[in-house]
Amino acid sequence: QIADALKSRGWEAEVVTKESMGAEMVDINPEGILKCVDGRGSDNTKLGGPKFPGGIYAIAHNRGVTSIDGLKEITKEVAIMGHVPSVHGEHSADMLGCGFFKLWLTGRFDDMGYSRPE
Repeated sequence: QIADALKSRGWEAEVVTKESMGAEMVDINPEGILKCVDGRGSDNTKLGGPKFPGGIYAIAHNRGVTSIDGLKEITKEVAIMGHVPSVHGEHSADMLGCGFFKLWLTGRFDDMGYSRPE
């Protein structure tokens, strides 16, 4: 369903499997930082944890969690799973440094039925 939803917004999307990715799959450090995939490269081995667009914000978004208390609970859950929870921002962009969070906060997901964060 996600690929169809993204295509309806004009994006190119497909569902891939581990088998279809072959050598492109990269092992993660299970104790690494769980973070957003904004394209910033790093040779810091601590950044070898799981990554997906939005990081912790995406977990909250997909669960319908919109409060800071809910976000704190998600960070605890991620830590219990052995990962380091994180979000990123820019000092020059205030709280809108994460592109995923900016889209969520400014209503770009409203048409998908998601509530904006508090």
